[in-house]
Amino acid sequence: MLKVKLISIILIIFSLGLAAQNRSTLSGYVRDASSGEELIGATIYIEELESGGVTNVYGFYSVTVPNSKYNIRYSYVGFESKTIVVDLRSDRIIDIELETTESTLNEVVIKGVADNENIRSSEMGVVKMDIKEINKIPVLFGEQDIIKTLTLMPGVSGGGEGKGGFYVRGGNTDQNLILLDEAPVYNASHLMGFFSVFNSDAIKDMTLYKAGIPAKFGGRLSSVLDVHMKDGNQKQYNVSGGLGLISSRLTVEGPIVQDKGAFIVSGRRTYADIIYGLFDSDFDDMALFFYDLNAKANYKIGTSDRIFISGYFGKDKLGTENFGFEWGNTTGTFRWNHLFNSRLFSNTSLIYSSYDYEIDINQSNSEFNISSGIEDYHVKQDFTYFLNTNNKIKFGMDVIYHTFKPGELLSEGDTQTDNIIIDKKYAFESGLYLSNEQKIGSTIAMEYGIRLSMFNEVGPGFVYQYDENGEIIGEESYNKGDIIKTYIVPEPRISMSYILNEKSSVKASYQRNAQYIHLLSASTSDNPTDVWMPSSSLIKPETANQYSIGYFRNFLNNTFETSIEVYYKNMTDLVDYKDGANVLLNEHVEADLVFGTGRSYGIEFMIKKSLGRFTGWLGYTLSKTENKFDAINDGNWFSARQDRTNDISIVGMYELSDKVSVSATWIYYTGDAVTMPSGQYLIDGNIVPLYTERNGYRMPDYHRLDLSLTLKGKQTKKFKSSWNFSIYNAYARENAYSISFAESETMPGVMESTQFSLFSIVPSITWNFKF
Repeated sequence: MLKVKLISIILIIFSLGLAAQNRSTLSGYVRDASSGEELIGATIYIEELESGGVTNVYGFYSVTVPNSKYNIRYSYVGFESKTIVVDLRSDRIIDIELETTESTLNEVVIKGVADNENIRSSEMGVVKMDIKEINKIPVLFGEQDIIKTLTLMPGVSGGGEGKGGFYVRGGNTDQNLILLDEAPVYNASHLMGFFSVFNSDAIKDMTLYKAGIPAKFGGRLSSVLDVHMKDGNQKQYNVSGGLGLISSRLTVEGPIVQDKGAFIVSGRRTYADIIYGLFDSDFDDMALFFYDLNAKANYKIGTSDRIFISGYFGKDKLGTENFGFEWGNTTGTFRWNHLFNSRLFSNTSLIYSSYDYEIDINQSNSEFNISSGIEDYHVKQDFTYFLNTNNKIKFGMDVIYHTFKPGELLSEGDTQTDNIIIDKKYAFESGLYLSNEQKIGSTIAMEYGIRLSMFNEVGPGFVYQYDENGEIIGEESYNKGDIIKTYIVPEPRISMSYILNEKSSVKASYQRNAQYIHLLSASTSDNPTDVWMPSSSLIKPETANQYSIGYFRNFLNNTFETSIEVYYKNMTDLVDYKDGANVLLNEHVEADLVFGTGRSYGIEFMIKKSLGRFTGWLGYTLSKTENKFDAINDGNWFSARQDRTNDISIVGMYELSDKVSVSATWIYYTGDAVTMPSGQYLIDGNIVPLYTERNGYRMPDYHRLDLSLTLKGKQTKKFKSSWNFSIYNAYARENAYSISFAESETMPGVMESTQFSLFSIVPSITWNFKF
C-alpha cells in the first residue's frame, strides 16, 4: 500500500513536469576544487531570471527554465564565485568546482551566497555555522566544540558548566534530535558535559533548526541538529591533527580512486589520567578519558549512483581498581544516492544507532554490574523533485525499530543479592512526509508540508494498571509482534518570508511536533545513567505547537545582519517524576511518573558582522519557560529547570595580520531554576531540610570571559601549522556548579549553604598541523 502511494505521488509530479513545454533542466554537482567534497547549500543564480536554486545535502542541484541562453553564477561561502554562459536548449549536466577564497588584510571578504540571503530565504530560527569559524572561538582546554559554540546563539543555552546537553527555546535536552550522518546520537556529551562527541576535524557541515523544521524530520519537540561528516579528499592524501594539553586528534583522508571515491578516518583521545599518573601515584590505577573514532568512505558507481558508508564509535571511561563506569554511542549509516533523471533525486539510507552505559563494582569478594541502553535499526527513503526554479518538492518515509533496555543489575560472589532484570521494551516509529519549497514572484518564499507520524509499542511485554498510590491492580501480557498501543499524530509545518525591500523582510512560521520516546531523569542535568522509555498505554506522546514571527534587516551594504524573532510554544503530555520517586532499576517506573503541560515564550535579538577584519555577533534572549503538573507544586505553574530570563552572548574575532588572529567571548545568563530548602525540622535530634515549591529558587547568575590567540606557523602547499593559546574564564569568576545544605559546624541547629565551583582560570595550548 505504501509503495502504491509513493508511486502515485511520483506520477503526479511527473505529469506536472510534462505539462511544461519548451523548458530544459540544468543539473549537476558543486564541489570544492581542492578536495572534491560536495558543497552543501551552494547557490546557483541565473542572472537573466533573477532566480535559481541551491545544492542539497549531497551537493546536487537542478533548475528547470525556459529554453534560452543564460549567464549562471555558482557561489558558496568562502569560495570564489564562478560564472558560465550556458545555451540551454536541452537538458544539460554540468558539474562545477569552486576555488577557495584567498583572504588579504586589505579585503577579508567572505564570498559565496548572496549577501542578503538571510533576507530572501524563508528560513527563520535556523543556525548554520562554518566549521572554520567555530575553530576560532575560545573553548575549555582548547578542544573545539560545535555544541558549545551553538549555545552562544540566541534561543540556545547550555546545560551549564560541567553539565551535558543544551536547551532550545525552552525545550528540555531530550527534545533535541541530534543527527550524525542521519543517525541519532542519544548522548552527545563526553566527560559529564565538558566536551561534545563531535570532533570538528571530521565535521563538514551543521545546521540547527529552532523553528521551521522541515517535514522530513520528526521525533523531537524542540529542535533538530543535523551534522554531516566530511566525505574525504578525492584529490590527494592528507594528514591533519592537533596536540593539546589533555587531548590529541589525528585525521587521515584521501582518494580510493581519484575523483571517484574517497575515505576519511578521524580519531581523538584525552589523556588526563596518563598525565596525572606521571606526577601522582594515586592515579596509576585510575581511568579518566574518552575517545572518538569517525570513519567514512564513498564511491561513485557510474554517473547516476553513489554509495556512502560512515560510522561513529565513542566511549567514556571513568574508574579505579574497584569501580568502573563507561558509556558511549555507536552509529552506522549506509546511503545510496540515485538519479532517476535530472529532476528526481533519491536517497536510501540504512541506519544503526545505539547508546549504553555499564557500571562495574568490585567489593568484598563480590562483583556487581549495572547496565542500560537503547538500540535502533532505521530505514529511510527520501525523494527530491525539482519541478522548476520556483518549486522543489520533497517526499519520503522512514521506519525505526527501537529496543529499549531499561536496566539490569547482575551480581556474583560472596554477597547474596537478587539479580534485577527489567524487561526490554520494543516499538516501531514511522513517518510519511510531503513538502514544497516555493517562491511566489520576487517577494514571497515559502516552505510548507505535513508529516504523518505513527508509533506502535509492540510485544513481547507486560502492561500494568496502577491505582493512585502506584499499586498494581491489573496486568496483561503480549506476545512477540503483538501491537500493544498505537499513536498517530499529523504534524503540519509552514514557514514563509515576505521581502519588504532588498535590505529587509518579515518572516513567520508554525510547526507541530510529536515525540514518542522520553528521557527519564531525576537530576537537574543530563547524566549518562538517564533512561529512555517509549510511549505506552500510560505514557502518551509529547506534542508541541510553536508559533514564531521575525523581522530581518541588513545595514551598510549587508555588512551587518540583524534580526528580531518572537516565539511562543505550548507543550502537552510532558513527563516528570513524582516527588520522592524511586528512580534507579524500577520495574514499575510508570507508576512514579506524572504528566503535565508546558509553555515557553520569548524574544531573540541578533546582530552579526560577517565581513572585514573584525567579525562576530551579539545575541540576546529574553524568555520564560514554565510547566504545570497536577501532582507537583499544588497544580500551579512553576519555572522549568531550563528557564533563564536573560541570556547574553558576545563573540568577537579579529584578524591582526595574515598570521595572527585573536578572539573573545563573553556570556551571561540568569541562574537556573532549582529546588532548595525553604525551612527545616527536627527528627530524633537531626535537622532535616524542608522542600516546598518546585524550582522556586535560583542559582547565582553565571558569567564568564574567554580569550584566544592563534598564530599561523609554516604555510606551504605541503605543510601548514598553527598554534592556539586560549584562556577559559579569564577573570576567574567562581560560577556555582552546585549548592549544598548542611548543619553549621559552628552554629548547631542552623542550616548553612556551601557553593561548589569547578574552574577558575584555565589556560590551554594546542598545536594544529596538516600535510
